[in-house]
Amino acid sequence: MDILSIIIGIIAGLAIGFGIAKFLEKSNVSNLIKNAKKEAGSILKDAKTEAESLKKDKILQAKEKFLELKAEHEQVILSRDKKMAEAEKRTRDKESQISNELAKGKKANDDLERKIADYDSKVEFLEKKQQEIDKLHKSQVEQLEVISGLSADEAKNQLVESLRAEAKTNAMSFIQDTMEEAKLTAQQEAKKIIISTIQRVGTEEAVENCVSVFNIESDDVKGRIIGREGRNIRALESATGVEIIVDDTPEAIILSCFDPVRREIARLALHKLVTDGRIHPARIEEVVAKTQKQIEEEIIEVGKRTVIDLGIHGLHPELIKIVGRMKYRSSYGQNLLQHSREVANLCGIMAAELGLNVKLAKRAGLLHDIGKVPDTESELPHAILGMQWAEKYGEKEEVCNAIGAHHDEIEMKYLISPIIQVCDAISGARPGARRQVLDSYIQRLKDLEDIAFGFNGVKNAYAIQAGRELRVIVESEKVTDEMASNLSFEISQKIQTEMTYPGQVKITVIRETRSVNIAK
Repeated sequence: MDILSIIIGIIAGLAIGFGIAKFLEKSNVSNLIKNAKKEAGSILKDAKTEAESLKKDKILQAKEKFLELKAEHEQVILSRDKKMAEAEKRTRDKESQISNELAKGKKANDDLERKIADYDSKVEFLEKKQQEIDKLHKSQVEQLEVISGLSADEAKNQLVESLRAEAKTNAMSFIQDTMEEAKLTAQQEAKKIIISTIQRVGTEEAVENCVSVFNIESDDVKGRIIGREGRNIRALESATGVEIIVDDTPEAIILSCFDPVRREIARLALHKLVTDGRIHPARIEEVVAKTQKQIEEEIIEVGKRTVIDLGIHGLHPELIKIVGRMKYRSSYGQNLLQHSREVANLCGIMAAELGLNVKLAKRAGLLHDIGKVPDTESELPHAILGMQWAEKYGEKEEVCNAIGAHHDEIEMKYLISPIIQVCDAISGARPGARRQVLDSYIQRLKDLEDIAFGFNGVKNAYAIQAGRELRVIVESEKVTDEMASNLSFEISQKIQTEMTYPGQVKITVIRETRSVNIAK
């Protein structure tokens, strides 16, 4: 019974507890609902308040925008009314101006009609006077015809013939006197201009030769230049084409060659080798190649300096290079660049005296001998070749004609052409300027080399020993040892038959084989 009562008590307690929990849960839910309703009410109230304030703001903004648009519209209307008023005012002014002009035109028309009437009356009066004068002149002519026994036409013809003969005689006398005076004056003026031009240009009279002297610090350097069994000096002569003379002259080595470019390359290369101290065949070839490139750059620099000194602008780069090459060329022993600069200055002075284009005359004077420095031999005269180059590189027709006509190969068409010819003669004909013997000697050396180049397999040819020896370097791939011997004989036979020269000419054919490998 105790257990049952306990169980019943427990069940009763659980039922009471469950009822109490349900009651508490209902009370909590009702409280939550009440609180939620209160919060919802407050949120709706706040939303209504905010909506009212936004509505009022939007209404105010709309009113402000309306007022702004209204003000802008009123301003546009005012400006339009103002423009219409101005247009109406201009129209009224135009109408008043037109009316005034019409009034003035009417008045002017009346004045013009009055002047026309006066003019017609004066013309009528003048016509009457002219008729009276004609009648009087006719009567006088008739009286003169009766007195002289000649008609008016006959008298007029006799008078014209007498006046014509007298005028012709006077004109012929005047023309003859004028021509004699012009010839005398022209000769005097030409002499004056030429003498003045010559006096205003001072030039050197020394000519170049075919020998350069290379100074050394001591005679010990000579042995290093010669090298073991002469291999260094042979390599240097082979690479440059210059004869190197090492004799008893103290502290000096002589470089002999008719080509100034080769001689200058040899001198600069020898200077670099002696300064560096490393002198052997491979180094010699390297230094000579670099020196040749340096000389080419110097040629361009010399050309640029020359045209700048003479005030010549817009010259083609190839023509500038040709001008620079003139430094290493000579004409009858006269340095070609010095001669061309001298001719350019003379032409500028003479053109200024005659009132011609000074810059154009200087340009033609500088370029007149460019045909003397071709890359390859040409059969054309140097004046024609120079004219063709000038035309090719865009020079003016006056300059081209002056270049081509300065030795009378073509007709002179412009005034500067005879000026170039005269100035060329002034520069070349002065005492000591040129030497015919030197030029013919250099031409003989060039002819020797050209004969060698006429054979197949020839790589280089150098005339040395003042033309007494011709060294020919051949390509080993094309020429064998046996062919080299035959080539030497054929060149000697051709020189004997085609050239005139003093003494003997030794022909040396050099064939060299090289085997080159690179260790990496």
